[in-house]
Order: sequence, then C-alpha cells, then structure tokens
Amino acid sequence: MRWGLLGALVALALAPAAQAGGPTLTLGTAEDIVRSSSLVEAKAQMTLLQLAGFRAVRVTSIWKPGELAPGPAERKVLDNVVAAAELSGIRIYVSVFHAGSRTTPLAPEDRAQFASYAAGLARAYPGVRDVIVGNEPNLNRFWLPQYAADGSGASAPAYLSLLAETYDALKAVSRGITVVGGALAPRGADNPYATRHTHSPGLFLRELGQAYRASRRRKPIMDWLAFHPYGEHSSQPPEFRRHPRSKTIGLNDYGKLVKALRQAFDGTRQRGATLPILYAEYGIEAAVPFERADAYTGREHTTTRPVSELTQGNFYRRALALARCQPTVKGFLLFLLTDEPALDRWQSGLLYPDDSPKTSFAAVRDAVTSVRAPGSPCGLPPPPLLPPPGIAVIPPVAVVPPVTPPVEPPPDEPVEPPARLGGLPE
Repeated sequence: MRWGLLGALVALALAPAAQAGGPTLTLGTAEDIVRSSSLVEAKAQMTLLQLAGFRAVRVTSIWKPGELAPGPAERKVLDNVVAAAELSGIRIYVSVFHAGSRTTPLAPEDRAQFASYAAGLARAYPGVRDVIVGNEPNLNRFWLPQYAADGSGASAPAYLSLLAETYDALKAVSRGITVVGGALAPRGADNPYATRHTHSPGLFLRELGQAYRASRRRKPIMDWLAFHPYGEHSSQPPEFRRHPRSKTIGLNDYGKLVKALRQAFDGTRQRGATLPILYAEYGIEAAVPFERADAYTGREHTTTRPVSELTQGNFYRRALALARCQPTVKGFLLFLLTDEPALDRWQSGLLYPDDSPKTSFAAVRDAVTSVRAPGSPCGLPPPPLLPPPGIAVIPPVAVVPPVTPPVEPPPDEPVEPPARLGGLPE
C-alpha cells in the first residue's frame, strides 16, 4: 500500500453518507491482495476494504495433490490474513480449491486429502466460519472430465462426492462452519461434442441434484450456494435479463437460479429453493485513463468492453440494489478491490494498482452504505453520489456510448471472461 494515499481514502470514507444498519446482506470483495507474508501489509489492505465500506473478504487457499493440511508457507500467509481480519472486524470467506483441471480431485484418495486439507484449515483457524468448496466445477478450466464417453454429465456427480466428503470433514471440526458449495460460472454450452466442454449452471445443478438423490444421502452437502453472476462483458448492465431460452444465469436471472435449486433439491434433506446464496464474484472492468497508463502493462482483451469509471460505479450501485431485493441472497462480493496491472487480466477494482482511488470508489462506498440502511426500497437503486469536495477525480479517456443489449452468442460457444486467478496453471 502507498501510505501517502491513505489520507485521500480516509477523506472519502468520512464524507457524509446514509446511516448504516438494517438489511443483513454481507457486502465485501473477492481479493487475494490481502494474502501477505507481512501482517502490516495485510492489515493495511484490510483497512482499504473498510474504507470502501466492505465488511467481508474472500481469499483463496489452493490444495495440491498430496497435501493433508496447509503447509508452513500457506500457514504464515493465513496467519496474517486472519489476524488482520480480526483486527479490522472483517468476515473471511476462504475458498479451497485446486489450481486447475489437471489436478481435479477425482480419485478417492485425492478427495480424502482435499477434505482433510479443508478441515485442517478450519481447525487451525477457528475464526474462519465460511468455507467455499471448489471453484467453477461446471467449466473445463477447473474440472475435467465434464462429460463421460457416452456424452452423459460427469462433473456434477464427481463434484458431489468431493462436496459431501468435505462437508462431513468440516462439520466434524465444528457444526457452526458454513459450508458453501458450487461457486458456479454463469454460463456453459451443455455440448459434449464441442471443443470446450462446459455445463450451464442450471444443468449442472439439476445433475447435482440427480446424483444427490441417487446417492440416498440423508445429510445436506452445503449450507449456502456460491454463484458468479458475471455479465458477458463489462458493458452489459446488471439489469440485463437473458432470453427465456438462454442457459445463462446473470445477476437479474435470480428466478432461474432459484428454480434450478428447487428442481434439484426440493423434497430432499438438502435445501433447494430456500438455500442461501452468496454472489461470490462479480466484476465490471473500467477503462484505464491515459494519465494512469504507465501503471499497467500489456493489452486489453477485445471482448472485455470496459466502461468509464463513472459507469463502473453506477453499474456496481445498481447491482448491489438488485441483490438487496433478492430474498435468499445473503452476500455479495465484488471481484477485486485493487486493479491487476496486467491489462489482459482484471481492472474491475475501485483502486488503481498504487491503491489510489478511482472515481467509482466513493460511489460504491456510498451505495454499500445505502443498501445497508433501514428501509432501503426494493426496485429503486440508491441515488448516485458525487465525490466530496476537495477530492481530485480523474476523468475517463473517452465517453462511453449508451449500452445496448448484446447479440446472443451461439448456444455452443459460451462467452467467458478471462481466467480470474493470477498465476494459477491450468
């Protein structure tokens, strides 16, 4: 963190805003920048989360084949994350998963090691009460095989075995741990003969439910469902609702997600339509102002379609208002607080790489506060608020044209954002 910038952020945080309280929607960010070998740096990053109005953070912990518990290096990092979160009053969601499809825990011994790793983490850190199991198992980026040789679904039944075993291991540590399953991507092709094998979230959940019923398990497999309701690109507004025939589930397709859960699990020991939902990743990328270009490297993906910082703040504000009015949604985590400097990755943060605030920072901070306020109305997003006087605002490079609904992609070619986990091999 660049310490000279803290004063500007504090000024933003102290600007007048609505009174906090009311709805219990947990608002935070998915941000591994808090994973630091220095407690001082970890605490500094937690302070930035607080200044943005956030009260939760999701961090990752990567299981590798053969590991039965986090090793010394991982423990050192997690020690700092947990200590900094406790000092800051920040809730931690730890996402435990494997680095990519090459290390998918399919064999019984691999599943046992994965479950032991998650339980060991929970045992070492009693303050960690929320554990997410896996990451986007409906995509071949993180789970293979997706289909069996005969074309039937293979990923959901295999993920069920991992989730159930990990659920039991975590509950053996403490019944108070919230086991969060899924972490599903918002789209997939459902085509076993395509070049890239993926499942749509709806089909994945239905096949997960079928496997659960066939297993005759008499216990749940998860307490919450994690979901990643990304748009097809950053210029797509959060209110965009897919065509009824589409397999994609976006932020404004809440009804489709609840219906899929109902079809999968209602009538079993696993909650379905009433299962609490965590939006564990959602990001809108902002174009880099010319004055800030030196802090970034590489080139942006043409499919990203980044927006201005003002539009980024407005889209985030509207997204939070939508989630506020979805009854079973209990948490919303924006993907990244601080931009990644590589342009082929994610510039969805509210801070530049040097931790100075974007124009969107104050708007999101005030939206977070408004969403928490008692009596915040559904269907009406909180009004946009300008940065307080005296805070310099850098304008975007160009005016972004009005957003129009995108052309529907072919059913066998899902549009996916670039990989969101830096440095993880496939």
